[in-house]
Amino acid sequence: MSDPLRIGFLGAGLIATYHSKSLRRSGAEAAHGVVRAGVYDVDPARAAAFAAASGHHVCASEEEVLDGCDAVYVCTWTSEHPRQVAAAVERGLAVFCEKPLAVDLALAERMTEQVAVAGVTNQVGLVLRRSLAYQWAKHLVDDPAAGRVMSVVFRDDQFIPIQGHYASTWRADRRLVGAGTLIEHSIHDVDMLRFLVGDIARVSANTANFHGHDGIEDVACATVGFRSGAVGTLTSVWHDNLARPSLRRVEVFCERRHVVIEGDDWYGPVSWTDTDGTTGRLEGDALEAAALPLLDGSMNPDGEFVRAVVAGTPAHPDLATALRAHRVVDAMYRSAAADGTVVHVDG
Repeated sequence: MSDPLRIGFLGAGLIATYHSKSLRRSGAEAAHGVVRAGVYDVDPARAAAFAAASGHHVCASEEEVLDGCDAVYVCTWTSEHPRQVAAAVERGLAVFCEKPLAVDLALAERMTEQVAVAGVTNQVGLVLRRSLAYQWAKHLVDDPAAGRVMSVVFRDDQFIPIQGHYASTWRADRRLVGAGTLIEHSIHDVDMLRFLVGDIARVSANTANFHGHDGIEDVACATVGFRSGAVGTLTSVWHDNLARPSLRRVEVFCERRHVVIEGDDWYGPVSWTDTDGTTGRLEGDALEAAALPLLDGSMNPDGEFVRAVVAGTPAHPDLATALRAHRVVDAMYRSAAADGTVVHVDG
């Protein structure tokens, strides 16, 4: 497209601020003539603060934002996503929707169908797809010298995000978020399990609720069976230890290689041990130098969204990718509701 690309925001909270800053860092604004258009939030003070910091202008309604932009970020609470994405699609706008797509699988399927039928550029906030650490781990796992993946152990914990710097009180309201740590946070982890190992065929899961918020599980443990024959586990915890923000540790056991991701989600370290005793470890700048070529030189998901919109090409990860993770999460919830019964993943 030759005209300036006008980008609007629905929602002006923590995640919207993250994407706004990421857009700035990407360099895509200057390269492609991006114009900061309108922003709307149900909290006028929050919208005003976002606008003052980002260069957007405050709009009086969602409709005003949508009518004045070419691409929109949907960064509201989860229950609003389907309606707002549908409104954007009706106008033919490109859409960046935060994860999870919706509070349940049926709505996520409908949203994915809408963007596909409309043919609009769409991307979802599964940002770990552009993580240096996960890209390098996948490179190690896919290396024929590693052998087949046999098992993966994935642990994810953080303090419950209704407090601390997240301060997302709406995540304790089932009407707004749908459920707890599994869909709201660990949909990232399910997507990374699929990214690292492959499609998931069946799951068995159990959940628990320690904080007492209705329908908001704060512990989820699942066993997963991959179509490749590999098996694995996922443990997701929302606790009250404010000294532990979002932290992950991932171990992938291949026939002849052991790979570990820990520390920072983006910069590692990533370490590995091979059957001949050879070991390796990359983090920080060294990891960036090794893994950035795997990402075509860009680890910035927001810059990639702008480039896709301008070029009129598909963005990635798109809603269809997110839908596959939603199907796994839905199967986990159905399993937990049936006391851990094995559930096969639809689709």
